[in-house]
Amino acid sequence: MSRQRIVTGEALSTEEEVFHYTLRPKTLDEFIGHRPLVEKLRIALEAARQREEPIEHIIFYGPPGLGKTTLAYIAAHEMRAALVTASAPAITRPADLMGLLTNLETGGVLFLDEIHRLPVTVEEFLYPVMEEFKVDFLIDKGPFAKKIHIPLKPFTLIGATTRAGLLSAPLRARFGILHHLDFYPPEDLAQIIRRSAAILKIRLDPDAATLLSERARGTPRVANRLLRRVRDYAEVKGDGRVTPEVAEKALGLEGIDMAGLDELDRKFLRTILDTYRGGPVGIEAVAASLNEESDTLCELVEPFLLKSGLLSRTRNGRCLTEAAHHHLGQSPPPAAQPDLWTQGKSSG
Repeated sequence: MSRQRIVTGEALSTEEEVFHYTLRPKTLDEFIGHRPLVEKLRIALEAARQREEPIEHIIFYGPPGLGKTTLAYIAAHEMRAALVTASAPAITRPADLMGLLTNLETGGVLFLDEIHRLPVTVEEFLYPVMEEFKVDFLIDKGPFAKKIHIPLKPFTLIGATTRAGLLSAPLRARFGILHHLDFYPPEDLAQIIRRSAAILKIRLDPDAATLLSERARGTPRVANRLLRRVRDYAEVKGDGRVTPEVAEKALGLEGIDMAGLDELDRKFLRTILDTYRGGPVGIEAVAASLNEESDTLCELVEPFLLKSGLLSRTRNGRCLTEAAHHHLGQSPPPAAQPDLWTQGKSSG
């Protein structure tokens, strides 16, 4: 997708990722939100420390921008272990992975982002590595073939994915701990925004933090991105203090409404309303009407609309909910009335 959406949970640039790294919590005590997950992870980490062995392999899955990478860094920090990071799409052959594995120290952590995109050959190479911490190499062919065993130091593999359904069953079965990260409630996001404002030395009114949290689409990365945009507006158009009024104007300039929707979200809903009478309609038809890829709409637009109750999926396609009609300033269509004549005839 050519346009950059500031409300997407995806990272927009390397520079932005470096900036977000400075805001990341370093320990579980500093981490905000996902309290049940954090408590389970804390117990697993403490148990591994007491046994003086690496923690089990972990998968973090959920929409982008919710803290999967942050939790990987925290797990390594809590285990006092060195962390090696890599992007799974960049690993195209087993030799690429071998270089990472041989550099790991005992108890080290290997973090693979977007692990569902590992090539099949690399994934199958990973199976004995995860189970037995060894690599088997086959030298020569036919009757002269030899198998060489290369032992590895015990380590922990942490994988992150936005598409858990694309993980193969054999790979998923080799992870001992699986944690799902869901969208954050506004109160947790407000706390994250206040923490980030304190680190960045931004003068932020509490009500402004609440306003930003309600429009951050349940995503910490989006919340921090909005905070930066509002800070810039406050410094240029005001005295540097972020008040609710300043935040409202800054977000209005970015095209973000009170529900956290941007122009693409509204075009998506408006297309279903105006062109397809509120649905049901297939995603391919909506994508063709918007001149967008259907995968883009499924991965970047629909999840939040579904979560916020503005869209529903049925066997016949996508439908707008009553809340979506109200948000677009339209009255919802009348509910279908039962055919009383048919009903009476069938009962008679």
